[in-house]
This record gives sequence, structure tokens and C-alpha cells, in this order.
Amino acid sequence: MPQQDWLVQDNGECLSFRSPRQWDLLTPTTPYRLHRFLTELDDVVNEAEITQQEETEYLPILRRLMRKLLLNVYWISKSVPSSSSETGTGFQLLYDELGFPFTLQTEIMLPGSTTIIHNHGTWGVVATLQGQQKNAFWKPLPIAEYPQNIEKVGEQVFQNGDIISFTTGAIHSVEAIGNEPTVTLNLYGDTNASKRFKYDPETHSAYHF
Repeated sequence: MPQQDWLVQDNGECLSFRSPRQWDLLTPTTPYRLHRFLTELDDVVNEAEITQQEETEYLPILRRLMRKLLLNVYWISKSVPSSSSETGTGFQLLYDELGFPFTLQTEIMLPGSTTIIHNHGTWGVVATLQGQQKNAFWKPLPIAEYPQNIEKVGEQVFQNGDIISFTTGAIHSVEAIGNEPTVTLNLYGDTNASKRFKYDPETHSAYHF
């Protein structure tokens, strides 16, 4: 299956889109560096805030920037973090600057490891660099007795070359499947802690991180 772009929305719907052509993302004359990516990222998000764009309007641009980064900056995809023997997961922060409201990191999940059900409290863009991840998607379904109740909407397996974007309220859980570790490049916006939750569908509860 060819690589795809994806959008996961607040209602748990997972939409697929055709990826841009690689030759349209190459920069053969001017070397493309991490600092160029960060500048372009900052410009896109600042413009979106000024013009009050919806996340679904600028997330396709951010997915394109992520592909451009991976295609032109080879070392990014080789920055594989070590995994914890206890959790089977690990991450490596690739850029951190005081006052810069974005997180860029690589993450690893050993086969069989899973995450809790959660949202991110911000938009996110995740590129699968190695292995396969099965994502389960959920939507809020509040009822009188349980205002934090959620309902599972569906599942999707993402593989090498796929890039997934998430809106701020998108709820998902992740499982590394197959026989090799899953490695991803993860980009997140400025997290709003008041909107970031982990969920327990059995008790119909949600808790702040």
C-alpha cells in the first residue's frame, strides 16, 4: 500500500489523503536544514493564528512540511531513541528552545507495547519511520451520569511512510504490532494542559495528565 496522509478529528473520524509527490518536496539547489523547517513551521502556525484558521486548514501544510523534512534531512530518520526495559517505549527530543511552542521528537515502541487512551491537548503530526502501529480512535459521548464517557469509533494500522495529523481533541490509543519496534517522528503544538486528558472507558472517567 502506498504511503498516505491522514487526519484524525475530534469526533474520531480518520480521513485519508493522497501524499504529495516526493520530487515536489526536494530542494536540490538550496540545502534544507532543520532550522529551515522550524522557521517554516513557525510561520505557518503564526499565520494560522492571525487569520484564525481552523486546525483542519493548516494541518495539511504541516504534514507536507514533515514530509519535506524527512526527505531532505537524512539524519532525522536515523535518530532512533533507546527504549525503557520497563515500559518498552522511549523518546529523543530533537529540538528544545525556551519560548518556542513546539515539540519535535522521535519515539520508539517495542512490539506489543501500548499507550493509554489519551488526547494531546494540542494538534499533532506523527510520521511512521519504521514498523507498524495500530491506532484505536474514540469520540466523546457524554451521558448524564458520565459526562466524560467516550465511545470507540474505529481502528487503523499505520506503517512506514504514513503521516498522521491529529486535531486538539482527537482521542486515540496506540499499539505497536508486528515483529519490529515502531519508530515515529512526533511534532506537537503548544499543549493546553486544561484540555489534555487520559481516559478510562471502563469507569467512564477522564483525568488530566
